[in-house]
Amino acid sequence: MAEVKEKLSKLLGAGSLDSAEPRKREHLLKYTPKREDLVPRSVKDSYVMASIPLRTDKVMQQRYVSNVGTVRYGRLMEDMDLFAVWVCQQYVKLANLPPDGELPCSFVTIMANSMNIRYNVYGVDNDLRVSGYVAWAGTSSFEVLVWVHVVEGNELHEITQAGFLMASRNANNSGSAPINPLKADNDEEKKIIAEGELRRQKRAEMRKISVWQEKPTQEEHDIMYDLLEKTTDKTSLELYKRVLPPDSRWMSDAYDVTTILSFPENKNMYNTVFGGFLMRIAYEITFITSFKHCKNRPKLEHVSEFDFQKAIPVQSLLRIFAHIIYVERNYMTIMTTNDVLDPATSQKITSNVSYFVFSSPKDVEPIVPRSYQETLLYIHGRRKFQNLSSINNNRSIK
Repeated sequence: MAEVKEKLSKLLGAGSLDSAEPRKREHLLKYTPKREDLVPRSVKDSYVMASIPLRTDKVMQQRYVSNVGTVRYGRLMEDMDLFAVWVCQQYVKLANLPPDGELPCSFVTIMANSMNIRYNVYGVDNDLRVSGYVAWAGTSSFEVLVWVHVVEGNELHEITQAGFLMASRNANNSGSAPINPLKADNDEEKKIIAEGELRRQKRAEMRKISVWQEKPTQEEHDIMYDLLEKTTDKTSLELYKRVLPPDSRWMSDAYDVTTILSFPENKNMYNTVFGGFLMRIAYEITFITSFKHCKNRPKLEHVSEFDFQKAIPVQSLLRIFAHIIYVERNYMTIMTTNDVLDPATSQKITSNVSYFVFSSPKDVEPIVPRSYQETLLYIHGRRKFQNLSSINNNRSIK
């Protein structure tokens, strides 16, 4: 992975920290291809892998391992996002490009989605392997699947896998750039591409489960009424008075927030903040939020819908707000928002919203909404949680 970072830095001109502006690339615009001139590429054409030598590299151990010996998932997210760009570099091929020439395009992350944790790594006895390939391609966007495995002798154990929806931009980032069509060389690749198309359709459907896109159902209205009934003091006529049920916590108290300053080391080639860095800091504050709530070291189960809505200038003030919006037994669904703050005007612009699911070794305090807006968030979190079939299959809920 260290070599991947170095090569990408040279290819994309993002290595200099003392430059206030991105490197000029307008001279590459003449090489921007037409869609019809691009030769089809197969899944295997984009396949690439790299290693993280935890077993032998002390620097990597300090970077990737926590104080209790577990792998730092925030670091893995950061690397997986970067690795998705490296896969894109392998996939796009232009016939008219000079030997050793730079691609007249670059790649940005639109969304990181459906990251499940399947294997927990303890200690530094084994190396990690990162791999990935393009699984679906449109005209200027494509999906890259990235895996992380732990290598134990001759065996590989999958830690996690995530899908990254990427966009191809032209040399000066003034518009989209076409990419090679994706073809299947065999039945296995046909299946990979078909599954990628299904995920594309599912991404569109996922947006519809928001309570701001689809009103609560009758079942959800019944849940909302039950929450109101349980928190209403029937012996008092005082308006708006709510009573917290025993062994519960108000949703308005179940959050954590931090503000940080980004630096040039966190930038990409456009002098905006690197998406993988945003994923890492969002995970870290969300982990703290769940840890404080369940009072046990929580386990990351799933990350979804980390969409990159706006580019963030380097040296921006970043506010990360993690809010527990739904609890079911020992699972916590947390909505995490990345905002850009303007200290002069106090203006706040949301750049990213993501959803994390953590589990605790034992059941945790339920979250109880107090306002109508919080109740909608509760229903929103419930929908997100119920949609995670990988978790539903592992829990005894009827």
